[in-house]
Amino acid sequence: MSRNLGAATAEKVDATNEIKKLRPRDLLSKEDCLELFKQVYLARYFDVRLIKEKRRGRLKGTLYSSHNQEAILVGALFGLKPTDWISPIHRDMPAFFLKDLRGEWRRPDRLGMSIQEVCAQVWGKVGSPGRARDNWSHIGSQRKHIIHSTSMLAGTIPVAAGLMYADKLNGGDAVCLTFNGEGSTAQGIFHEAVNYAAIHKLAVVTIVENNQWAYGTPLELGCPTPDVAERAKGYGIPGFIADGQDVFDVYDKVMMAVDHARRGNGPSIVECKTFRAYGHGDHDDDRANKYRPQEEIERGRHRDPIAVCRRSLLGLGYLDSPEAESFHAEGKNAADATNEDFPPDVVEFLNEGIEFALESPMPEAAEAAMWVFRESK
Repeated sequence: MSRNLGAATAEKVDATNEIKKLRPRDLLSKEDCLELFKQVYLARYFDVRLIKEKRRGRLKGTLYSSHNQEAILVGALFGLKPTDWISPIHRDMPAFFLKDLRGEWRRPDRLGMSIQEVCAQVWGKVGSPGRARDNWSHIGSQRKHIIHSTSMLAGTIPVAAGLMYADKLNGGDAVCLTFNGEGSTAQGIFHEAVNYAAIHKLAVVTIVENNQWAYGTPLELGCPTPDVAERAKGYGIPGFIADGQDVFDVYDKVMMAVDHARRGNGPSIVECKTFRAYGHGDHDDDRANKYRPQEEIERGRHRDPIAVCRRSLLGLGYLDSPEAESFHAEGKNAADATNEDFPPDVVEFLNEGIEFALESPMPEAAEAAMWVFRESK
């Protein structure tokens, strides 16, 4: 009898060890994995299409490309609760519509912006959150739990800390993801905010999009260690390193940090190693080709997030139809990519947003003086 009990105990221990080995991605369904893949395509197509629209003369203003960094946004946002908060930066424009997407792209009550709102913002039209005051990412929504982005990267981490402090006092379990470039971690405000969050064990997950260049400043001139996540040691908090080209690895590391925060254990830093495909903005593309060696650009873009995700899905046996394997946007610049390189429903979804923006009127000129000062009643 004792022998049988021992065998049962051994089986239980083996089962426990197997559970411990499970990664967050291992709990995703096949449908979830395919949705992640499609969202990577969607984020890439958003970037490609806007670049094409500007070259056609149908769009004005500066574009800040997320090309080659899509896996970070998709992987980080996919596992959040709708009521969690996010704080995007200028290179995260797809985050505004990726929030709370989860296969229900057109659900009107989801806690993320619609593709119509985001495109209206880019075109500076009625129906945009910014009402034509900016054509890019200086937008947000308290109702949808999106902190308004600013040009001062890391400047929204204190806001996130304040929100999570209030949520903690109110007995909530929300988590806030803040997105920042690696260069912003050298700022004093980054230290102050992360330090504050660590002291008070606030549910703030700071995602560092380490694309190797802070505008024209290389990583080694902004951080004394090769891994930005090493900064977490100074605050006594976890520092995770994710492969920013692998949407599943980003998902794993961010969900580990989110789980840590939701359990009341405080903040984390998640460094996602990636590479910026183009210049800081499209105004910097020509210059970026000079201050970055061509071999570095080719090396940095060698592992395209679409190709990396495709290989993972093939390994899982989730891609087994010719249709699922027929769209190859990876490795192509915006000028070379075509609609045929993307799933038709991705193209259709973005077309809805762009057509809405093009057909929408400009706000009335009188609006320019509104919302600058507190209006008297």
